[in-house]
Amino acid sequence: MPDPINWSLALPLFLGYLIGSIPFGLIFTRLAGLGDVREIGSGNIGATNVLRTGKKSLAMATLAADMLKGTFAYMIAEFFFGMETNMGLLAGLGAFLGHCFPVWLRFRGGKGVAVYFGILAPVSLKIALIAASVWLAVAAISRYSSLASLMVAIVTPVSLYLFGFPQAAEIFLTISLIMVIKHHSNIRRLINRQENRIGGSNSR
Repeated sequence: MPDPINWSLALPLFLGYLIGSIPFGLIFTRLAGLGDVREIGSGNIGATNVLRTGKKSLAMATLAADMLKGTFAYMIAEFFFGMETNMGLLAGLGAFLGHCFPVWLRFRGGKGVAVYFGILAPVSLKIALIAASVWLAVAAISRYSSLASLMVAIVTPVSLYLFGFPQAAEIFLTISLIMVIKHHSNIRRLINRQENRIGGSNSR
């Protein structure tokens, strides 16, 4: 017979998924009377696409809310399930999966960059700042948001391992791989030199 479900692991993962699956970008734009954000730009529910509505305040609110999904999932799991069992990391993984593949939107969600940072911050603020610096530097030099995010996906697991967070590094390696897969169309455009730069009218 198959092994029974390990509920001690499934519960934080499921809790994180529910938190992460809240589509704040879609909610905020609809409340603002701007319709369905999935019908403009890239069709993404994240802050970058919300910005294409021309409402910077909504984009910033979406960015903050998406980051907080990762942070809140991590912290609430640590509080209820214990700080020494990596339940926060499991809940963070769940939040990332919920954001990228929300059941309410037929599993078509965002790319998870903001949630990624939101999970990383309570793990190590130092490494979160390193990752943010990498993102800003690559974005400033290349003006490619997608390339900056991909570099963060590479740098973060390595940094976590080098700074003494091996278990977090393993979880973030998984999250990074998913984030890279979610950027597959961006990678193709980068290779073909068709990716739009930050500030471009049709950037995806």
